[in-house]
Amino acid sequence: MRDRRAFMPAIVLGVGCLMLLSVQSQRSMALQAPLSTLPHPVDGYQTKEIVISEDEARVAGMTSYVNRVYKDGDREVFGLYVGFYDSQSQGKTVHSPRNCLPGGGWEAMESGTRSITTSAGTAEVNRYVISDQRNTAIVYYWYQGRGRVAHNEYLVKWDLLRDAAIQRRTDEALVRLVIPVTEHMSPDQADALADQAAKELIPTLDRFLPV
Repeated sequence: MRDRRAFMPAIVLGVGCLMLLSVQSQRSMALQAPLSTLPHPVDGYQTKEIVISEDEARVAGMTSYVNRVYKDGDREVFGLYVGFYDSQSQGKTVHSPRNCLPGGGWEAMESGTRSITTSAGTAEVNRYVISDQRNTAIVYYWYQGRGRVAHNEYLVKWDLLRDAAIQRRTDEALVRLVIPVTEHMSPDQADALADQAAKELIPTLDRFLPV
Protein backbone atom coordinates (compact mmCIF):
# COMPACT_ATOMS: atom_id res chain seq x y z
CA MET A 1 0.00 0.00 0.00
CA ARG A 2 2.82 2.40 0.85
CA ASP A 3 4.48 1.68 -2.49
CA ARG A 4 1.29 2.56 -4.32
CA ARG A 5 0.97 5.81 -2.40
CA ALA A 6 4.54 6.73 -3.24
CA PHE A 7 3.71 6.54 -6.95
CA MET A 8 0.38 8.38 -6.63
CA PRO A 9 1.72 11.90 -7.37
CA ALA A 10 3.48 10.62 -10.50
CA ILE A 11 0.36 8.78 -11.64
CA VAL A 12 -1.84 11.85 -11.14
CA LEU A 13 0.71 14.02 -12.97
CA GLY A 14 1.00 11.59 -15.87
CA VAL A 15 -2.72 11.21 -16.34
CA GLY A 16 -3.13 14.94 -15.91
CA CYS A 17 -0.68 15.65 -18.72
CA LEU A 18 -2.64 13.35 -21.02
CA MET A 19 -5.89 15.05 -20.11
CA LEU A 20 -4.44 18.50 -20.62
CA LEU A 21 -3.78 17.63 -24.24
CA SER A 22 -7.53 17.73 -24.78
CA VAL A 23 -8.23 20.85 -22.74
CA GLN A 24 -9.56 23.77 -24.69
CA SER A 25 -9.47 27.37 -23.52
CA GLN A 26 -11.05 27.68 -20.10
CA ARG A 27 -14.20 29.62 -19.35
CA SER A 28 -13.91 32.36 -16.75
CA MET A 29 -16.78 31.84 -14.32
CA ALA A 30 -18.21 34.88 -12.53
CA LEU A 31 -19.36 34.94 -8.91
CA GLN A 32 -23.08 35.07 -8.27
CA ALA A 33 -22.48 37.88 -5.76
CA PRO A 34 -19.43 39.85 -4.57
CA LEU A 35 -17.44 38.18 -1.80
CA SER A 36 -17.38 41.53 0.01
CA THR A 37 -21.06 40.94 0.83
CA LEU A 38 -20.43 37.51 2.36
CA PRO A 39 -22.42 37.34 5.64
CA HIS A 40 -20.56 36.83 8.90
CA PRO A 41 -20.52 33.12 9.79
CA VAL A 42 -20.60 33.88 13.52
CA ASP A 43 -22.45 36.86 15.00
CA GLY A 44 -21.40 38.99 17.95
CA TYR A 45 -17.94 40.12 16.82
CA GLN A 46 -16.51 43.30 15.39
CA THR A 47 -14.87 42.90 11.99
CA LYS A 48 -11.90 44.39 10.24
CA GLU A 49 -11.28 43.99 6.52
CA ILE A 50 -7.63 43.25 5.71
CA VAL A 51 -6.41 44.49 2.34
CA ILE A 52 -3.86 42.31 0.56
CA SER A 53 -1.14 44.29 -1.19
CA GLU A 54 -1.05 44.40 -4.97
CA ASP A 55 2.22 42.45 -5.05
CA GLU A 56 0.87 39.70 -2.79
CA ALA A 57 -2.37 39.55 -4.76
CA ARG A 58 -0.42 39.27 -8.01
CA VAL A 59 1.57 36.32 -6.65
CA ALA A 60 -1.52 34.62 -5.22
CA GLY A 61 -3.39 35.15 -8.49
CA MET A 62 -6.92 35.16 -7.06
CA THR A 63 -9.68 36.93 -8.96
CA SER A 64 -11.54 38.07 -5.85
CA TYR A 65 -11.15 37.64 -2.12
CA VAL A 66 -12.40 38.50 1.33
CA ASN A 67 -9.90 38.69 4.18
CA ARG A 68 -11.37 39.47 7.59
CA VAL A 69 -10.41 39.50 11.23
CA TYR A 70 -13.15 39.00 13.80
CA LYS A 71 -12.46 40.74 17.10
CA ASP A 72 -13.83 41.01 20.63
CA GLY A 73 -12.67 44.47 21.63
CA ASP A 74 -8.93 44.53 20.98
CA ARG A 75 -8.64 40.74 20.99
CA GLU A 76 -8.46 38.88 17.68
CA VAL A 77 -10.81 35.88 17.91
CA PHE A 78 -10.45 34.39 14.43
CA GLY A 79 -9.55 35.19 10.86
CA LEU A 80 -11.39 34.30 7.66
CA TYR A 81 -9.96 34.21 4.15
CA VAL A 82 -11.77 33.23 0.97
CA GLY A 83 -9.82 33.47 -2.27
CA PHE A 84 -11.73 32.86 -5.51
CA TYR A 85 -10.23 31.98 -8.90
CA ASP A 86 -12.54 32.44 -11.89
CA SER A 87 -10.22 30.07 -13.81
CA GLN A 88 -6.88 28.42 -13.15
CA SER A 89 -3.84 28.14 -15.37
CA GLN A 90 -0.07 28.00 -15.04
CA GLY A 91 0.95 30.78 -12.66
CA LYS A 92 -2.63 31.31 -11.53
CA THR A 93 -3.67 28.45 -9.27
CA VAL A 94 -4.92 27.98 -5.73
CA HIS A 95 -2.00 27.88 -3.30
CA SER A 96 -2.30 25.22 -0.60
CA PRO A 97 -1.94 26.56 2.97
CA ARG A 98 0.02 23.38 3.70
CA ASN A 99 2.81 24.76 1.51
CA CYS A 100 2.46 28.43 2.45
CA LEU A 101 2.43 28.12 6.25
CA PRO A 102 6.10 27.08 6.66
CA GLY A 103 7.11 30.11 4.61
CA GLY A 104 5.35 32.34 7.12
CA GLY A 105 7.35 30.97 10.04
CA TRP A 106 4.65 28.57 11.19
CA GLU A 107 5.21 24.87 11.76
CA ALA A 108 2.50 22.22 11.63
CA MET A 109 2.31 20.44 14.99
CA GLU A 110 -0.75 18.32 14.11
CA SER A 111 -2.59 17.60 10.89
CA GLY A 112 -5.75 15.73 10.07
CA THR A 113 -9.31 16.25 8.91
CA ARG A 114 -12.61 17.22 10.46
CA SER A 115 -16.15 16.29 9.42
CA ILE A 116 -18.48 19.29 9.28
CA THR A 117 -22.22 18.68 9.28
CA THR A 118 -24.02 21.44 7.36
CA SER A 119 -27.51 22.03 6.06
CA ALA A 120 -26.23 20.81 2.68
CA GLY A 121 -24.71 17.60 4.05
CA THR A 122 -21.41 16.49 5.57
CA ALA A 123 -18.09 17.87 4.34
CA GLU A 124 -14.54 16.89 5.19
CA VAL A 125 -12.08 19.74 5.78
CA ASN A 126 -8.41 19.97 6.74
CA ARG A 127 -7.52 20.70 10.36
CA TYR A 128 -4.03 21.83 11.35
CA VAL A 129 -2.51 22.91 14.66
CA ILE A 130 0.32 25.34 13.90
CA SER A 131 2.91 27.09 16.03
CA ASP A 132 5.68 29.66 15.58
CA GLN A 133 7.20 28.80 18.99
CA ARG A 134 5.45 31.75 20.66
CA ASN A 135 1.91 31.41 19.34
CA THR A 136 -0.40 28.52 18.54
CA ALA A 137 -3.42 28.48 16.27
CA ILE A 138 -5.90 26.03 14.82
CA VAL A 139 -6.45 26.21 11.06
CA TYR A 140 -9.37 24.78 9.09
CA TYR A 141 -9.20 24.96 5.31
CA TRP A 142 -10.86 23.43 2.31
CA TYR A 143 -11.44 23.87 -1.42
CA GLN A 144 -14.93 24.69 -2.67
CA GLY A 145 -16.35 25.07 -6.15
CA ARG A 146 -17.95 23.35 -9.11
CA GLY A 147 -20.42 21.66 -6.75
CA ARG A 148 -17.78 20.15 -4.46
CA VAL A 149 -16.19 20.67 -1.06
CA ALA A 150 -12.82 18.89 -0.87
CA HIS A 151 -9.78 18.63 1.38
CA ASN A 152 -7.45 16.16 -0.34
CA GLU A 153 -4.99 18.02 -2.59
CA TYR A 154 -4.50 15.05 -4.94
CA LEU A 155 -8.24 14.62 -5.47
CA VAL A 156 -8.65 18.37 -5.87
CA LYS A 157 -6.07 18.38 -8.69
CA TRP A 158 -7.66 15.33 -10.30
CA ASP A 159 -11.12 16.92 -10.27
CA LEU A 160 -9.61 20.14 -11.59
CA LEU A 161 -8.01 18.39 -14.56
CA ARG A 162 -11.13 16.38 -15.31
CA ASP A 163 -13.42 19.42 -15.19
CA ALA A 164 -10.96 21.40 -17.31
CA ALA A 165 -11.10 18.70 -19.99
CA ILE A 166 -14.81 17.97 -19.85
CA GLN A 167 -16.50 21.19 -18.71
CA ARG A 168 -13.82 23.72 -19.72
CA ARG A 169 -14.02 25.33 -16.26
CA THR A 170 -11.53 25.43 -13.39
CA ASP A 171 -13.12 27.98 -11.04
CA GLU A 172 -12.48 27.29 -7.38
CA ALA A 173 -12.22 28.92 -3.97
CA LEU A 174 -9.84 28.33 -1.08
CA VAL A 175 -11.47 28.86 2.31
CA ARG A 176 -9.34 29.23 5.45
CA LEU A 177 -10.21 29.82 9.10
CA VAL A 178 -7.50 30.64 11.65
CA ILE A 179 -8.32 30.62 15.37
CA PRO A 180 -5.52 31.67 17.77
CA VAL A 181 -5.25 29.56 20.93
CA THR A 182 -4.94 31.95 23.88
CA GLU A 183 -5.81 32.23 27.54
CA HIS A 184 -9.28 33.23 26.34
CA MET A 185 -9.60 30.45 23.76
CA SER A 186 -8.71 26.84 24.56
CA PRO A 187 -8.05 24.32 21.77
CA ASP A 188 -11.48 22.75 22.34
CA GLN A 189 -13.15 26.16 22.16
CA ALA A 190 -11.18 26.98 19.00
CA ASP A 191 -12.38 23.75 17.39
CA ALA A 192 -15.97 24.49 18.39
CA LEU A 193 -15.76 28.00 16.93
CA ALA A 194 -14.15 26.76 13.70
CA ASP A 195 -16.81 24.06 13.38
CA GLN A 196 -19.58 26.62 13.89
CA ALA A 197 -18.10 29.02 11.32
CA ALA A 198 -17.47 26.27 8.73
CA LYS A 199 -20.99 24.93 9.23
CA GLU A 200 -22.40 28.31 8.17
CA LEU A 201 -19.79 29.15 5.53
CA ILE A 202 -20.04 26.06 3.35
CA PRO A 203 -23.72 26.34 2.34
CA THR A 204 -23.55 30.15 2.26
CA LEU A 205 -20.63 30.14 -0.17
CA ASP A 206 -22.60 27.97 -2.56
CA ARG A 207 -24.85 30.99 -3.10
CA PHE A 208 -21.84 33.11 -4.08
CA LEU A 209 -19.76 30.72 -6.17
CA PRO A 210 -20.57 30.02 -9.83
CA VAL A 211 -23.22 27.39 -10.46
